[in-house]
Amino acid sequence: MDASELQPVEQFLAAHSPFDTLPKESIQYCARKISIGYYSKASAFVEFDKDNPKLYIVRSGAFEVRDPEGVLVDRVGEGECFGFSTLLSGEKVVNKVAILEDGLVYHLPQSVFAKLRSEHRSFDQFFARAFAKRLRNETKFSAKDLTTTSRITSIMSSQPIIIDAHASVMDAAKLMREHRVSSVLVIDNQKLTGILTDRDLRNRIIAEGLDVNTLVSQAMTINPVTTHANALVFEAMLAMSEHNIHHLPVVDGSRALGMITSTDILRSQSSQPLLLIGEIGRQGSIEKLIQVSKQIPLLLQNLISADARAEEIGRVLTSVTDALTRRLIELNQQILGQAPMAFCWLAFGSQGRQDQVACSDQDNGLLLAHDPDEFAAAYFEALTKAVCKGLDECGYIYCPGDIMAQNPKWRLSLVKWKGLFSRWVNTPEPKALMHASIFFDMRPVFGPLSLFSELQDDVLASTQNNDIFLAGMAGNSLTESPPLGFFRKFVLERDGSEVKGMDLKHKGSALINDIARVYALSAGIKEVNTAKRIRALMDANIINRKDALNLADAHEFIAHMRLANQGYQATNNLPVNNYLKPQHLSSLMRHQLRDAFKVVHDAQAGIKLKFMRSF
Repeated sequence: MDASELQPVEQFLAAHSPFDTLPKESIQYCARKISIGYYSKASAFVEFDKDNPKLYIVRSGAFEVRDPEGVLVDRVGEGECFGFSTLLSGEKVVNKVAILEDGLVYHLPQSVFAKLRSEHRSFDQFFARAFAKRLRNETKFSAKDLTTTSRITSIMSSQPIIIDAHASVMDAAKLMREHRVSSVLVIDNQKLTGILTDRDLRNRIIAEGLDVNTLVSQAMTINPVTTHANALVFEAMLAMSEHNIHHLPVVDGSRALGMITSTDILRSQSSQPLLLIGEIGRQGSIEKLIQVSKQIPLLLQNLISADARAEEIGRVLTSVTDALTRRLIELNQQILGQAPMAFCWLAFGSQGRQDQVACSDQDNGLLLAHDPDEFAAAYFEALTKAVCKGLDECGYIYCPGDIMAQNPKWRLSLVKWKGLFSRWVNTPEPKALMHASIFFDMRPVFGPLSLFSELQDDVLASTQNNDIFLAGMAGNSLTESPPLGFFRKFVLERDGSEVKGMDLKHKGSALINDIARVYALSAGIKEVNTAKRIRALMDANIINRKDALNLADAHEFIAHMRLANQGYQATNNLPVNNYLKPQHLSSLMRHQLRDAFKVVHDAQAGIKLKFMRSF
């Protein structure tokens, strides 16, 4: 194409993501490399050159991406792309792209696509996220996939490419070329000390004009973020996203075991929670949704067996519950019609805190934009009863205390919710304080965030520095104590002749939730998740760093013990509950559990001193 033909292509690219993030010279480079194809609706499907994959950028027309079984994966129109899945994964084309409308499509060669990914982080991130979304839409969740890919050992490179820290960068580049990899692990005295990537070579050697005999130790990234062999693929994804990295060494102490790359994860199609959430979103009936929900216990068991962090397990399971709730609302709205006003579905308790585990019941409510008329009241009664019934059928039993949106007491307008919280805060009677331990851990699951934010802001404004209310909350949190007696021996609960054990929920995790909640409400902190509340309190210097870290560690350890015990109970066909018997623990674990309970005991003493000394 000559200059006059290139200009419209450049203008089009510059107006659409992710090309709009590229510098002008890169857009011009793309335009020069692009070829144009015309696709007629009469052809039905796009014909792919399997030996020459490319990125397809829709200039005009409309297309549908469908999987081999004909299930719709994506619809693509002007400015959108297809073909990137093959470019990212290296796998052969399996999806079909149907031509819905005649159109022009720009073809970007694979080599140009790879060059742009390597040189521009925003471009790379755009397609990595698009690919992850595509996987969620097109890959079916199965028990077989879950059990074989829960640990990263199933997808990592078990023979990492290693180089000595005293070798030259030229030696490293040759090694990377020989093995066709984009990174090498750097060792010194048999210990992992760094990682050298192709990006390091570009930015620290070539761009700086350094000699190729420069030592690897001078170009590598020192103290790289690492993971361990028992980590979940889900955790590896979170770590890469959090630190904005594409290579994650797998280690045992200081010994390198393997390497995980973002491409490995994308290829594996093994992000089980995301796949399950995608499967939930595709269900077209409540009956099918109930069937899919039967995979949740298996997901929990495999996360437990993979020794995932309790905090992560809680967030994963809650994300699945949120997805189920949203889909139930959507399916029932298809039956009932559009809602007569804006509303928010609220999650309270463990779902609100994002720390759900086994045996979770429902704690939810409905926030309406304004008081309903007769028609609206009937609509929301029908909707909430149907959604709560659906959740019960999916395994989330009805709340024994009837704290559910189907109860008119918890289906209120914004003004009435504000009034209810105001009464609880300004008249902190025992029942009000009991409600506070549930309702003040609230989070929106469906509906406009602005509606929820107005309620939350009002609530936090009323609790912040409210001495009487906070004293009542602190006192309420002290009605239970950790199961430690004289000489720090465990206090066990009995049920008739049977020793039930230690209640890790009500005498452990719940106490830490209470402590974090009191501090958070006193400071107007919006975080609801307990671990995030503790971090926010530490960052704001409300709790000193040492005490905050100790409390966070105790919270994770007790929750982890609770999950591990429930995993043991389920595996051995025992009733799943929150009670742990000390004889099932090693002496070391008993010692650590006593220390964790001691941290909780000390933290309770701290809130008593801070919030109740004048009462």
